[in-house]
Amino acid sequence: MDALKAQDPARIGAHTLLARLGAGGMGQVYLGRSPGGRLVAIKVIRDEITDHPEALARFRREVETVRAVRSAYTANLIDASLDAAPLWLATEYVPGPTLSKAVGERGPLPAESARRLFAALAEALASVHRAGVTHRDLKPQNVILSPQGPVLIDFGIARGAADTALTQTGLAPGTPGYTAPEVIISNQVGAAADVFALGATLAYAATGRPPFGSGPTHAVSYRAVHEDIDTHGAEPELAELIRECVAKDPAQRPGLDTVIARCVVTSALTDDPFYGQLADGVESVPENLAAAVAAGLVPPGHGAPTPPAYAPTAGPGYVPTVAPGYVPTLAPSTPTAASERRRSRRTPWLVAIAVAVVVGTASAVVLRTLDGSGGSRAKDGGSSSSTSSSTSATASAASQKAPDYILNDRISRDYWTLSTDPGDAAHGIGSCKQVGAVSAPEELQYGVDDAGDPDSPTVKEQARITFRFKYAEINKTKPEPYYVSVGVKPPHEIDSDTGKPYEVMMESKNIGYTSKPLDIYKYWKGGKYVELTYPDDFQSHYPKGQVDQAIPVANDPGDWTAVFYHVKGSPTDYESVGCTGFRVGSS
Repeated sequence: MDALKAQDPARIGAHTLLARLGAGGMGQVYLGRSPGGRLVAIKVIRDEITDHPEALARFRREVETVRAVRSAYTANLIDASLDAAPLWLATEYVPGPTLSKAVGERGPLPAESARRLFAALAEALASVHRAGVTHRDLKPQNVILSPQGPVLIDFGIARGAADTALTQTGLAPGTPGYTAPEVIISNQVGAAADVFALGATLAYAATGRPPFGSGPTHAVSYRAVHEDIDTHGAEPELAELIRECVAKDPAQRPGLDTVIARCVVTSALTDDPFYGQLADGVESVPENLAAAVAAGLVPPGHGAPTPPAYAPTAGPGYVPTVAPGYVPTLAPSTPTAASERRRSRRTPWLVAIAVAVVVGTASAVVLRTLDGSGGSRAKDGGSSSSTSSSTSATASAASQKAPDYILNDRISRDYWTLSTDPGDAAHGIGSCKQVGAVSAPEELQYGVDDAGDPDSPTVKEQARITFRFKYAEINKTKPEPYYVSVGVKPPHEIDSDTGKPYEVMMESKNIGYTSKPLDIYKYWKGGKYVELTYPDDFQSHYPKGQVDQAIPVANDPGDWTAVFYHVKGSPTDYESVGCTGFRVGSS
């Protein structure tokens, strides 16, 4: 629980805010108190995301799902606003740690405690399925261990039981390691996929380890499809039930009633001594605004009485179930990757690639050249226009002065990942998936390497990023300006206060840290590349004026993505035209 900041509202709807509970790529979660005195957890969606159809649909679906599912194992919807920004929903606040946090701090559960939790979560899923809903994202972070028993949270990607197919090709719902093979392979989601996630969640609870190991998302997903789950150290009968729940064939998984019967539970989970220790470690919360101010969670004067700014649309009514409300989480989705390559600047090469993506295949043709004087350059499909057409294409932007920065105001689903092939990985070769990219008017050539050691397959402290249009030097006069800003995003969402990933890591879904827009023709006459250095030349600018300095790469080891944006006349008028990336840490 953290203190409210100066930019935070004092109220959301009729609810007084008392503290921050968490944050993620989609927005902020607050602790609030209703006019009648009930503690509520309020998820507020970032303003810029309301213009993103997929994110908006997910949020509206979450509201409807929470409204429909009334269970002792879920938190009730109390209030919501869906008509105007900011969009938000308020649910009962559930005290208690997440299963992820409890196991991370206390270690795996004893066999008997794990068996009781297994039965309780199976019963929780059964109640959700009876409401005609599949959860689709059961995992340790989405289970709260309340004093009254476990509570399922985050129904952001839940769907009706009859809705088994995804609407967006290539994006499987859920979290790698907890997502069933049939979801990864063919995007088919049903009740059996929740059983798979249940087994994976209990494997984590019983062993204290990720069920299919850690690493890049595509590697974890591959193991979930092709390899056995990690149950080493779990009690044999419990391990066997877990393995049956995560059978590769959904038809071979037991039903939830069978799971409950196999657990042979003779007493309530809340009577379990070990569970009691976990659930009783609840952080105290302020009873009212005065207490929150006294505790330093609300700045003095921050909650001065004003009329409610946002009228509820869901209505104040609710059906009480268990302990007060829950802390909604903001889980990331996991896109797959298309082909992109990177090599040392010292070795010329030309290659066409066909790429296999996680499970199933996709192909792409990438032409890339390398010489001893510049960075790597790529032509990612499509046709390249002539220099004269480039001049014409950029003429409309000539009269517009480039902004000093671009705003971090949208979701980015562009991701780069290091190849799983050892030979490619040894040379820093990876793959990049771009969503919504447009073609540049010329052949865009770009590259990234370690600023201190260009031959290194990884970046240690600083990344050197280069880009240009090929053959720009053959123009007799300098072409009209074509402004480019580079967005460098770390693997995970970053806490602005610490400069490091949040305690519960979430895949980065914004554009990251960006450079000042520069004219790609800056060195056109000599055919040279524009060169930038990360983190020195990068910041993140937010719509309300907040500016974050770029973090050191060592703060978030993993696969970093660099996206090239064509910038037009304003900080919000830009579109992606290229993508690459680099690995920080061991390859």
